[in-house]
Amino acid sequence: MIDIIIASIIAILLGLVLGYVSRKYIAEARIKSAEEEAQRIIEKSKNEAESLKRESLLEAKEEAHRLRHEVEKENKDRRTELQKLEKRLMQKEESLDKKSSYNEKKEEELRQKEEELNNAHKRLDELCQQKITELENLSGITSEEAKEILLQSVRDEIKHEMAMLIKEIETKTKEEADKKSREIITMAIQRCAADHTSESTVSVVNLPSDEMKGRIIGREGRNIRTLENLTGIDLIIDDTPEAVIISGFDPIRREIARVALEKLISDGRIHPARIEEMVNKSRQEVEKQIRDEGERATFETGVHGLHHDVIMLLGKLKFRTSYGQNVLQHSIEVAQLAGVMASELGLDVRFSKRAGLLHDIGKAVDQEYEGPHVVTGAEILKKYKETPELINAVEAHHGDIDFKTLEAVLIQAADAISASRPGARRETLEAYIKRLEKLENIADSFEGVEKAYAIQAGREIRIMVKPDRVDDTTSAQIARDIVKKIENELEYPGQIKVTVIRETRAVDYAK
Repeated sequence: MIDIIIASIIAILLGLVLGYVSRKYIAEARIKSAEEEAQRIIEKSKNEAESLKRESLLEAKEEAHRLRHEVEKENKDRRTELQKLEKRLMQKEESLDKKSSYNEKKEEELRQKEEELNNAHKRLDELCQQKITELENLSGITSEEAKEILLQSVRDEIKHEMAMLIKEIETKTKEEADKKSREIITMAIQRCAADHTSESTVSVVNLPSDEMKGRIIGREGRNIRTLENLTGIDLIIDDTPEAVIISGFDPIRREIARVALEKLISDGRIHPARIEEMVNKSRQEVEKQIRDEGERATFETGVHGLHHDVIMLLGKLKFRTSYGQNVLQHSIEVAQLAGVMASELGLDVRFSKRAGLLHDIGKAVDQEYEGPHVVTGAEILKKYKETPELINAVEAHHGDIDFKTLEAVLIQAADAISASRPGARRETLEAYIKRLEKLENIADSFEGVEKAYAIQAGREIRIMVKPDRVDDTTSAQIARDIVKKIENELEYPGQIKVTVIRETRAVDYAK
């Protein structure tokens, strides 16, 4: 049994040894085969590498040869181009040399000609001076005097041409402007037509009988004295049948006295206590009438948003007159005229109406404050926060200051239109005569005027000029200058037409 086991072990050991030997032999065979294969691959790779190296060298040599050929060709082309450029530069240098030589010759010729010209100028100056001296000797005047005569002649000619140009421009402008302005003003006057009545500084109260005069005077004149003291007016009782005249420059006080006197006459009881009572009642009635008139004016013109005090001042204008024209009615008309013209011209209608209604507001208090009514009116409107543009329109409507808006120009035009209506205003005979004399004196003050005549109640002045001293063109210039002087020195309602007449008469006698 043991032998079997030992034999088995030996057999196993032999098997292991044999297996190890056989595997070793196989492995060595494979390793040797792999080494041979590797050596073969290496040899093959070396051969391929040598082949590729030779091919690359050949390609590199070919590329280098090609590049060398291209560079040589490019250099050759550049050398050719440089030779051409060099040739052109040489040609240009030759051309420049020729031109330089030519220019030098020309400069030399020009210098010679310049010297000749300078010499000629000198000779010409000498000849001119010689001729001037000869002319001065022959004419008997110096060259400076001759220049002055020539300049004066040129001045006269330019002045004549300017006058002709001014006349032509004025004629053309007037033709275009007059047509349009005539249409606008005519339409405005037609749409705002109003009746006018002249007012004075006296009021007449009719009496039922002349016996009432004695009752108004009272015992020892106490009644008339009381009425005059309470109202501040003069009561004139004369031989006028059944009438008493109330005189005073304050129209509101005169109205209060008139109303009070009519109430006393109607009541029949006339004594100082009753007079005082009636005067107080009349004062309240007149104040209410003032307020109503102011409100009526605002509603009639469509002007709203005025301060209560300004409305009261407007109402006072109801009792204020200017050259006999009622100032409130005049203000309403100016507002309407300005509004219509502003509408036609595309301007601010509301502003124009407001400025037109308030333009104479200063006349409501001109008896209480010193100074022109335009200044007083401007101060009143500043106090009640009116706009600077409206205040300017009020201040400028008599031309005292410059206009800031086109609406302000319309206010002045509307004021002149309203004041110049037939029957709108009147003035005293003495003031009327003085105005006509002043108008004629202004025209007579101009050189060349022979005689001046104021006609059509001062609405036109006709001027006769001396035909031997004034030509047609200068006549237009004289008319323009007279107009400017009239505008600067005279105050007048409406406008004044200036007509300059120049005529030449030839008289002979048949014998």
